[in-house]
Amino acid sequence: MLACHPASKPMDCTTHLQAGIGDPLSAEDSSSYCRLVGSLIYLTNTRLDISYTVQQLSQFMANPTTDHSKVASRVLRYLKSSSGCGIFFPTIGSTRLQAFSDSDWAGCRDTHRSITGFSIFLGNSLISWCSKKQSTVSRSSSEAEYRALATTTCELQWLKYLFQEFRIPFTQPANVFCDNQSAILIASNQVFHERTKHIELDCHIVREKSLNGLLKLLPVRSSMQLADVFIKPLSPTQFKTLVSKLGMMNIYS
Repeated sequence: MLACHPASKPMDCTTHLQAGIGDPLSAEDSSSYCRLVGSLIYLTNTRLDISYTVQQLSQFMANPTTDHSKVASRVLRYLKSSSGCGIFFPTIGSTRLQAFSDSDWAGCRDTHRSITGFSIFLGNSLISWCSKKQSTVSRSSSEAEYRALATTTCELQWLKYLFQEFRIPFTQPANVFCDNQSAILIASNQVFHERTKHIELDCHIVREKSLNGLLKLLPVRSSMQLADVFIKPLSPTQFKTLVSKLGMMNIYS
């Protein structure tokens, strides 16, 4: 792939991967696909910009097809165009945590499960992010958003414990930005509990931690939702804008 044409982003915004779409790969090509995706999973430890695409590709390692292989090759083409990209950690910053939480309702075409995405900043440095398919099917977009908030809340709680182990002062509450007004109202208003009986009880951890002062839910416009890059393919302009706001820099530019 050294002589390939570079790509502007890892996945085209019109692409939707599904099982069984395309011709099955041979045993040799299938093994090569699995090794490639395994390497890309390792690379997501520093290259957050390919997290969503790799999350999608990893679902088809048992029975990959030519369509899946084409998307995996496109990731390599994108990496060629941005080989100098990485996360920048400034030496000066606060210890205040802020997070962006979002979900793509029924984003999986095969199982109709939603995709959870979050990004957590320590000051101006991105220290934690996630692109993951939810474990159950959500019956509404509000439920999907609330499950994403629950995952983000658990990560914030773990980071608080980690800070205590390192004796780092933790400034509470952590600001959590969500672009779904219904999910914010569910977490902050008991009146809405009658409308959420279909949501599992463990999801109400968001309300408990909000009342305890661990986090504070704040609204954010969808155009400013930094977690969008972890839940769906975006246009080239929007993708580059969000990636730059997440702290990615190119040392060659």
